[in-house]
Amino acid sequence: MDEQADASAPEQPAHPVVAAAAAGYAFEGPALELGGLVVDADTLGGVPVRIPLAMVNRHGLVAGATGTGKTVTLQLLAEQLSAAGVPVFAADVKGDLSGLSTPGEGGEKLLARTASIGQEWRATGFPVEYYALGGEGVGVPLRVTMSAFGPLLLSKVLDLNDTQESSLGLVFHHADTHGLPLLDLADLRAVLTHLLSDEGKAELKALGGLSSATAGVILRKLVNFEAQGADAFFGEPEFDSADLLRTAPDGRGLISLVELPRLADRPALFSTFLMWLLADLFHDLPEVGDVEKPRLVFFFDEAHLLFRDASKPFLEQVAQTVRLIRSKGVGVFFVTQSPTDVPDEVLAQLGSRIQHQLRAHTPNDAKALRATVATYPHPEYDDLGRVITGLGIGEAVVTVMDERGAPTPVAWTRLRAPGSRMGPADADEMEAAVLASPQHARYATEVDRESAHEILAARLEAGARQAEAEETAAARRAEEEELEKAIRESGTRGPAPEPRRRAPRPAPAEKDVVREVLDSPVVKDFMRTAAREIARGMFGSGRRRRR
Repeated sequence: MDEQADASAPEQPAHPVVAAAAAGYAFEGPALELGGLVVDADTLGGVPVRIPLAMVNRHGLVAGATGTGKTVTLQLLAEQLSAAGVPVFAADVKGDLSGLSTPGEGGEKLLARTASIGQEWRATGFPVEYYALGGEGVGVPLRVTMSAFGPLLLSKVLDLNDTQESSLGLVFHHADTHGLPLLDLADLRAVLTHLLSDEGKAELKALGGLSSATAGVILRKLVNFEAQGADAFFGEPEFDSADLLRTAPDGRGLISLVELPRLADRPALFSTFLMWLLADLFHDLPEVGDVEKPRLVFFFDEAHLLFRDASKPFLEQVAQTVRLIRSKGVGVFFVTQSPTDVPDEVLAQLGSRIQHQLRAHTPNDAKALRATVATYPHPEYDDLGRVITGLGIGEAVVTVMDERGAPTPVAWTRLRAPGSRMGPADADEMEAAVLASPQHARYATEVDRESAHEILAARLEAGARQAEAEETAAARRAEEEELEKAIRESGTRGPAPEPRRRAPRPAPAEKDVVREVLDSPVVKDFMRTAAREIARGMFGSGRRRRR
């Protein structure tokens, strides 16, 4: 009798959180596995939380306080994208992502956690290419020429007003029309310094719209920009952004990691690099519309450094690029401490949200928490703010775009563990990988060909030689005129004055020896070098040789 009653009893309805997540994350196509649903602090929901692979190019945000697991989440996403054949680019600010190339180490605690969410963990390394801006680090150097960067992006980075921006464009145009290649910051400074000098006043006047005051402002901002280390980024050989779209021989996407040493001290360098790279890809890649999987995914760690103290034109440029580059098949994820670090114009473009723990210890923290909760779809959790502040390490609140482009239900998620090492790779292994890479042979050796700086210095040197020759000729003419005058006066006043004694001319043999020494290549090289160093010292813009 009891058995019949049990059999006829209605099935208990699923918890509202579980029911909403089960329906919201049941995707048909390929997806990135984030982790398992959590109902409350003591209950797992048994529902996998995922991101449709086709929606990754709708961009995303990974946010959370320091030490809550943001970098590990980035690592988890990069691994799965690589396994799906999608190339990945990541800014490795702290060096922790370098462990992607090395299989991870398990352990009883890790395996117990992965088993609780149904993850079959396996130690796995992934194909990684290491880069470094301007060669400041272990990786392959990344550089770009000043001409390729262009006046528009440079104006945004330098925070120039409209008048200064148009004036900078005139400087670039002047350099192009006068055969002055702009390869690095020293070249652009040399052109500006020349236009402000006595020798370049006529050329400055011919430009029309460029005043000496505006040119001086641009020059001062360039000097400040260079003081942040930006000179390491400009030069040759120029990096081809298409190299980020490569896959490994086994079909997995190549993970490109760029090292950013001392980023906190040089945020403008980070901004410069980001803007050029996104703009270059946007210019070169064809329109593809909606695709089954992205062609490339960017992860920018410590994104608050990108937007801190950024100018309004720069923020507008970032928002426009993020909005339009989706159609090129490129996804962009920002990793930062709080969603409020990202401007609203950019935040509105981010389809996936992975929110780690936020702390509310101060009034500003509490305000940021309320603003964060307000941006989520209506949650099934009674108090989402309390959920976010109570998240454990490796847990996050997630909402993404489903396959229709609609937001999924808010899901408290216990995240999966990466298969690679959660920490830096061995330094010797990294260095060996860099030296063995074909990219090292292509980009490692800096090229210092003749450009605007050398051309203008040579002109100044030639001008100095010509001025010296004219001065010598003028002195000789004055001496001859003085002698002629003395001869004329001697005819009326008495005996002619005794002419100045000249040094005896060397004998023919001695003359030949002197001429042979002066005509020797060694002496000529010495004289040219001395003249060039004197000219460069006068010019005030000697090139700084980089290692």
